[in-house]
Amino acid sequence: MKHKVFIVVMALLVLSLSTAYAGNDLRIGSAGAQELRIPFGSRGTAMGGAVVSNTYGIESMYWNPAGLASLEGTQAMFSYLPYIADIDQNFVGVATSIEDFGTIGVGAKVISIGEIEETTQERPDGTGYTFSPSLAVLNVTYARVLTANVSFGATAMFINEKIHEVSAKGMAFDVGFMYDPGWNGVRLGVTMKNYGGEMEFSGRGSERYMDGHPVNPTAASFDLPASLNIGLSYDLLDNGPNFAMLSGNFRSNSFSNDLIQGGFEYCYNGLYFLRGGYNYSQQGEWINGATLGAGLTYEMGETKLTFEYAWNQTEVFDDNQYFTVTASF
Repeated sequence: MKHKVFIVVMALLVLSLSTAYAGNDLRIGSAGAQELRIPFGSRGTAMGGAVVSNTYGIESMYWNPAGLASLEGTQAMFSYLPYIADIDQNFVGVATSIEDFGTIGVGAKVISIGEIEETTQERPDGTGYTFSPSLAVLNVTYARVLTANVSFGATAMFINEKIHEVSAKGMAFDVGFMYDPGWNGVRLGVTMKNYGGEMEFSGRGSERYMDGHPVNPTAASFDLPASLNIGLSYDLLDNGPNFAMLSGNFRSNSFSNDLIQGGFEYCYNGLYFLRGGYNYSQQGEWINGATLGAGLTYEMGETKLTFEYAWNQTEVFDDNQYFTVTASF
């Protein structure tokens, strides 16, 4: 009975939000805080992002917080991404399971844009000074197994953007469910991502002088890049040391065209991984395309070290590469 109620609730949620989160060509590029859309970790990226129904560990704090509920013990992760246009992203996180309570995870994602030459209205060719914008997202995740088949998770994110002498701060929330009916390796996942209020920039950097008097104009506010994500996965092979999975996602974006994601994963003996995937969107000059990746787990007593790599094709910039190290103990 509980399973039927869960399916009905999820169906109603998807139907009620499908209109609000439908892709819209007229709204492309009108949302801010785009750092919320950059994933961390290598597994999900290597599978084309199609992991809403099968993510696990710290990486699930981005894809679907419900996946953190399956964590046993404690896990720490560091991930590095040399992103597009010489932008670097670093992420560090830790999570631990607490008996009869659930799983708690915290993480920090910091994006460094590098040095930019300062220009002003009075000196458009440059003042001789440089500044370094920074974007940071701090997140706290709670996840819990509700029943033998259903897991729930929620993430709260504090966003801080600083560009020279102006900054913007905000809050965003992710809510997700995962459902395993125990039928032929099929799993379902649903996540609502980046739900929150508007943000706007303020600070002394926006001050101007008119008739010798300082004025501080109010900056226009901007929305967050919210999305509704639905995922389905199927265990294609589960025979001795060999395991293979196929998965797919549909992402309904509020400020860009919708996205279809597909992926696969092959695992041998729980230690060696090969992954691949693809992202498809009707939006022109999309920065995501084919994806590939691999992973290796090395056991040292009760500690497991996992090294993972992901490659993500782009159409405009240099291809992305993700490097991740995870320790589980």
